[in-house]
Amino acid sequence: MTSERLRRLVLDCLGDMKARDVADLDVRGKTAITDRFIIATGTSNRHAQAVSDRIVETARENGVRPLGVEGRDTADWILIDLGDVVVHVMQAAARRFYDLEELWQTAI
Repeated sequence: MTSERLRRLVLDCLGDMKARDVADLDVRGKTAITDRFIIATGTSNRHAQAVSDRIVETARENGVRPLGVEGRDTADWILIDLGDVVVHVMQAAARRFYDLEELWQTAI
């Protein structure tokens, strides 16, 4: 699957699951670990878990096996590594605290 198609699948899942404040960051040239970070806010722990589960399920249905899923138990910050796309589903407080958008937008 192309990186762009995977990106679109993730964004569609986030929209379908009503994730909030979705940010799509192109980090090519800033890190070698991935091409894109997609960040979204869950409205509760249960919502964040459901969003992450849907992304993992949809990726698998489309032939993409996640390289890793971290943080699902606490759901403050769930990281889903899909290779070319890394998804961060965060609670609002964690998102404000870590401010990944600012960190990666100012990275050299």
